[in-house]
Amino acid sequence: MRPNQISLETAQMISRKLNMPLEHVMHTPPHILMEKLKQVEEGESSKTSDDKEK
Repeated sequence: MRPNQISLETAQMISRKLNMPLEHVMHTPPHILMEKLKQVEEGESSKTSDDKEK
């Protein structure tokens, strides 16, 4: 399987957001990365909205 065709900066950003090693990011199928990023973003947005309600 070929590594993902994304820039180093993008791979580093995804690695930080998902708390994954850079090597895993480069070899994880793109559709799985997008799903994990979506879950993280939804978790952050719900946490932010919960904080605003308090």
